[in-house]
Order: sequence, then structure tokens, then C-alpha cells
Amino acid sequence: MSKIEEVKAKVEIGKSKLVPGLVQEALDEGNKPEDILQAMVDSMSVVGEKFSAGEIFVPEMLIAAKAMSKGVDVLRPLLAGDGASSLGTCVIGTVAGDLHDIGKNLVAMMIESAGFTVVDLGVDVPADKFVAAIKENENVTLVACSGLLTTTMPALKEAVATIKASGLNVKVIVGGAPVTPEYAAEIGADAYAPDAGSAAVKAKEIVA
Repeated sequence: MSKIEEVKAKVEIGKSKLVPGLVQEALDEGNKPEDILQAMVDSMSVVGEKFSAGEIFVPEMLIAAKAMSKGVDVLRPLLAGDGASSLGTCVIGTVAGDLHDIGKNLVAMMIESAGFTVVDLGVDVPADKFVAAIKENENVTLVACSGLLTTTMPALKEAVATIKASGLNVKVIVGGAPVTPEYAAEIGADAYAPDAGSAAVKAKEIVA
């Protein structure tokens, strides 16, 4: 098994103590930081698929995400000088009236590891706060809005409408348990993602 494959396997099962060392060994072998990062992103996509299929649950997903973030810490200095954060800044938050943050935190980790700088506004974020954050931070290219409750669907709609009405040139991605691709399209979002793994893939697609 190559070092990259080992990194991939250990991220998938959440071995956060082993991943940094394996990432370093993979670098020492001459693998490119981007390729190692991609292997970890692929690994998290597998984790995301297993989560969506009900084969694993939130704790396992969080453990894998933590392992990946430890690996990303080793790569970050090498990627930063390489313009890997050229995807810009992503502002993320859970919409007004909603206090759920596990899903949002996973998405933030995944989007950051995909090459964005992440500004996390936390939970219960009013629509105008998203707009303020776009203006306050440099090179914001993406806003990710999460809603986990059916009752906060109107707040999600308002957040997207407010961001779009601001005239700021950003893409908006939405997600959360009650959100569907149809609803995302109806409220004017640029993309919808069912889970953290696909959120990272979609984020890159719509910004690129």
C-alpha cells in the first residue's frame, strides 16, 4: 500500500494520531501536497457516502473529519504558498432560529480542506449578518447556509434572497435535513449539497 493509500485509509477510520505522520511520510516520498489533500478529500467523500447510507453515524464522521484536519495542518504551509486558497473565502453559518451546528462544522472543515478560507458565523445567523460578513472579509466567493429544522426553511429563503439582493458577486450553497435540490432551486441558491463531502465538491464546482 502506498503512503497516500495509507493516509486515505487512516483518515477514513479516523486515526487522527497517525495521520500527520503518514502525511509527512507521503511528502517525504515525493508526493505532491495537492495529491495528498485530494486523497483525503476522496476519503471524506467515502465517509460522507457511508453516512448518507446510514452505515456510519455522526461520531464516526466527526472522528474522520478531525483526522483529516490534522493531516491538512501538515499540508497547509505547503499549500498556502501555492495559492491553494485561490478559491477565495467561504462565509458559512446556520440560519436564524436554528441552533444546530454539527453538520455546519463538518461542511466548514470539508470546504476549508478543499482550499477555501472559511469564516464561520456560527448558529442563529440573521440574513443581514451574512451580507455584512461578505463585505467585511476579503475575496468572499461563496456563502454556505445551513438549516436543520423545517421551521427555519423561511429563514433560509430570506438569507438567500438577502444575499442575492445585495448585488455582491458570490455564489450561495445551501443544505440541511429538510432542504431538497428543488427547494434550493426555488429559493434561488446556486447549489445544494446533501452532505459535507458533496458540499466541498459542489463548492469548488460553482466557484471555479
